[in-house]
Amino acid sequence: MLVLRHGQSEWNAARRWQGQADIALTDLGLEQARRAADKLGSFAAIATSDLERARMTAEIIAGSLGMSTLPADPRFRETHVGEWQGLTADEIETQWPGYLDSHMRPPGFEDDASIIGRVGAALGDLARAFPHEEVLCVAHAGVLRVMRRHLGVPDRRIPNLGGCYFTIHGGDAARIEAGGIVELFEHGEIGEEL
Repeated sequence: MLVLRHGQSEWNAARRWQGQADIALTDLGLEQARRAADKLGSFAAIATSDLERARMTAEIIAGSLGMSTLPADPRFRETHVGEWQGLTADEIETQWPGYLDSHMRPPGFEDDASIIGRVGAALGDLARAFPHEEVLCVAHAGVLRVMRRHLGVPDRRIPNLGGCYFTIHGGDAARIEAGGIVELFEHGEIGEEL
């Protein structure tokens, strides 16, 4: 199963922490989604988070591939970032000095166990619904990174329309394996990746 991050959103461009805020794609994000379809193969199904930036990315890709998306699944939503939603890194540093460098989080920030539980269950459901078939899911960088860290693979930044493959053995959410990072665009190929 290939899980991709959505195209560039308005708050990606402004370098604001989005969390579960429902932010639209920029013109570049729309173009990234259109161009991504040219680089992807075929899929048995296309799943998506219910947040607009992921849903629109998935719908554009699906339309280009002559498909439709599955009903949007809120379990694929981005991490709830609590009080940091809408803030830039500089604003976070001013209000919570040292938190970002120390990997500390404010009250209300969704913990990794919650993300692992909901995303793992959603991946397992897709694997059982489409056994031995290739599925595309459009989600968010934060949940991708949490899942990758949980599965013991190196953490790294995931650009817009980047992602990774996950193998769900037997459709069992407890038996997920993460593959390497996938980047559909080379650096600078289609505008600035945020």
